[in-house]
Amino acid sequence: MKKCLERLYNGIVKENPTFVQMLGMCPTLAVTSSAINGLGMGLATLVVLTMSNMIISMLRNVISDKVRIPAYITIIASFVTIVSFVMQAYTPELYDSLGVFISLIVVNCIILGRAESYAGKNPVLPSIFDGIGMGLGFTLGLTVIGIIREFIGAGTFFGMTVTADLWEPVRIFTMNPGAFFVLAFIVAFINGMAIRKAKKKGCEPNLRRIDGCAGCMNLSCAGRKVSTAEAEKIMQEAADKRNENDKEGQVIQ
Repeated sequence: MKKCLERLYNGIVKENPTFVQMLGMCPTLAVTSSAINGLGMGLATLVVLTMSNMIISMLRNVISDKVRIPAYITIIASFVTIVSFVMQAYTPELYDSLGVFISLIVVNCIILGRAESYAGKNPVLPSIFDGIGMGLGFTLGLTVIGIIREFIGAGTFFGMTVTADLWEPVRIFTMNPGAFFVLAFIVAFINGMAIRKAKKKGCEPNLRRIDGCAGCMNLSCAGRKVSTAEAEKIMQEAADKRNENDKEGQVIQ
């Protein structure tokens, strides 16, 4: 259960696909002109990601490596078709608003990436939680961007007017450039937090993780706890690697 909760946390926070890994940028920038669009797209992706992870994990020992990618795409496309039909039947306005991006979930790099890197190599339950975590992280990213763009650009919140005559909406935020502006400010804020956390720990910052830790080999890093035996092993491996590099350099000369 601890591993499952870890997958949830990684997907939502530490390895958030939108703000940390910068994956799925096409729908992120295209459909987040409003909060409801971002939420709808995120939830559709969450369902496809979770279900495809589950089936791929169940069949991981059956699917041959030679047809692995085509098999994954077929499974993903099947769930995208189901989600598309359900949305078309029960939420036609949202379906029309999202348009072709529902079908393009098939080629979303988040889904295929999780199938290849995690679901195809791990048991069913952790794979399901990995899909839920990544899906929730993606939904969170799209919804936050949609809320900010809609609030600033149209003065509304999920379609409800909240600003009235307090200020004139900045229409550019509901247009394509607004998506780049909002995403850039959010990522800059997150990266700034990561850098500050890494400096407090005394290690090199890693902007691919929200906690900022690069997993460095610095034994004095405040965020790294190692035993004496582990420290000696790391130092010996580093010394051996330097010796190998020196030998290679001498051969080349």
